Amino acid sequence: MKVLVIGGGAREHALCRSLSLDPDVTALYCAPGNAGIAEVAELRPVDALDGAAVARLATEVGAGLVVVGPEAPLVAGVADAVRAAGIPCFGPSGEAARLEGSKAFAKDVMAAANVPTARSYVCTTPEEVDAALDAFGAPYVVKDDGLAAGKGVVVTDDLEEARAHALACANVIIEEFLDGPEVSLFAITDGVTVLPLTPAQDFKRARDGDEGPNTGGMGAYSPLPWADPKLVDEVMQSVLQPTVDELRRRGTPFSGLLYAGLAITSRGVRVIEFNARFGDPETQVVLARLKTPLARILLGSANGTLDTEPPLNWRDDAAVTVVIASHNYPGTPRTGDPIEGLDAVAAEDAPDAYVLHAGTRQDGDAVLSAGGRVLSVTATGADLTQARERAYAAVARIRLDGSQHRTDIAQKAASEA
Repeated sequence: MKVLVIGGGAREHALCRSLSLDPDVTALYCAPGNAGIAEVAELRPVDALDGAAVARLATEVGAGLVVVGPEAPLVAGVADAVRAAGIPCFGPSGEAARLEGSKAFAKDVMAAANVPTARSYVCTTPEEVDAALDAFGAPYVVKDDGLAAGKGVVVTDDLEEARAHALACANVIIEEFLDGPEVSLFAITDGVTVLPLTPAQDFKRARDGDEGPNTGGMGAYSPLPWADPKLVDEVMQSVLQPTVDELRRRGTPFSGLLYAGLAITSRGVRVIEFNARFGDPETQVVLARLKTPLARILLGSANGTLDTEPPLNWRDDAAVTVVIASHNYPGTPRTGDPIEGLDAVAAEDAPDAYVLHAGTRQDGDAVLSAGGRVLSVTATGADLTQARERAYAAVARIRLDGSQHRTDIAQKAASEA
């Protein structure tokens, strides 16, 4: 089977890496890709937001499956255009992708499906903003209603900072703060059957100790030794299956990857947010532990045949990923800096540690930074301690002027395991 992956970040690199190891995949393409993905897939140029262009490219390469990675193309309806061309596509319709594209829509779906989530207000005027902030008090949780590349959420004790962020959004969600640790749980679905993956935890704050501004994610790990063994079953019954059933009831069935960002609060599991695609950086650690060949599962979602698939197989190993970000991220990042040491990681650390590219580009023989989050260094080990050691040993080999990374990814979980 020929597979075309749309996107060019670390998530797509992780997907391409897994698909490249799948014996059912006879040819692998990625559009537009990045410098790292070029090592495992043939890159093709495309405007990822142009559904007609993506469908033409899929037809041109003879793809038997298209995987749409990022949220913006999904919300723009790219998966619809591919399916209209008669090609199986992994990813929800533009209408169903509103589950991520509009937090207000997601709240409405959750209310109808009795899915537990934070109490919230949808605000469109300064007066409504002030009333909502006053009602909930600090810590203030302020979310841009639309897509914001992982940077549309502000959690702060500073009322003026919260208000400024709210007023900068066209529509904004203000909600109660949810206490307790956060968990990411992915599920692959065909609109009826829901197949949960293994849980992961990511780190949104820019600096150690969960300090600094929110980012798109600075690292992740899996498994979660502290989590209740019944967590996945609970989330399936109270969150994932009801959400999929509600969307089907509305006539907008959701097929693809449903991502539930969860808080394990003193009052039970609560949904923080939904995403309509694989999350970054959790995808890196989840796929590192998946033994079941990936292409068959994604095709089963696209074709509506997940009910015939056996349970997924997982490695006992732990996985840790550490994000290396550009200078000034998550503000306006500095780009164009050369990245050195990638060959050293490949020579010294593989296969237990490897580098997935996010914001990079090729310039002759050089690889340059081209975004805020530049690389995702992923490692596996017998446990989280060993996976952490391998990940940070690989990080130490990489040189990117002005770069930053957190040094405490999975540290607490490893020490308590």
